[in-house]
Amino acid sequence: MAKLYFKYGAMGSSKSAQALITQFNYEELGMRVWLIKPSVDNRDGAGVVRSRIGLSRAAEVIAPEESIIGKYAATGKCDVIIADEAQFFTPAQIDEMRTLVDDENLPILCFGLRTDFLTHAFPGSKRLLELADSITEIKTVCACGAKATVNARLDENGRVITQGDQIFLGGNDSYVAMCHRCWKKKIRAQQQSAPTLPL
Repeated sequence: MAKLYFKYGAMGSSKSAQALITQFNYEELGMRVWLIKPSVDNRDGAGVVRSRIGLSRAAEVIAPEESIIGKYAATGKCDVIIADEAQFFTPAQIDEMRTLVDDENLPILCFGLRTDFLTHAFPGSKRLLELADSITEIKTVCACGAKATVNARLDENGRVITQGDQIFLGGNDSYVAMCHRCWKKKIRAQQQSAPTLPL
């Protein structure tokens, strides 16, 4: 029986690398893999999934208004779907993935972030948490050695940003994985060191 999988982790937990390794493992067994990614994720260029360790593969790009079921039908049959940056898919597209799992007996493995830089769930991730048969955390660590759960967004001076749009594409220069305690501690330290304006 096929399942919908959600494998999530903080920034730097090698989610894309694991997605590409999983694709390789399926293909080594002679299975056909449809690798997809949302069009919002254009950091490494359209139509490519690239990991920090240098792995990369061509992927089909899905726009928010596009039907995954429709694209799947047009692509032709495959044995498994692997979706990178799954947090950026719409809830309706996640529902379509669930339908493909149920109706086509097609395993779908989604890799992505659970929450944004303010610890709020992405809509796509929230829907995956509601619908997935299997939910697995891909762990990474904070600089203090604790488990990292927060995707801290940084400005050009290395200060933690606490306001802004939910989606901002960036790499190691823009984000760092932190434990919740270190994240809150850094925000408090920034607030305490902020200059007081005269009345």
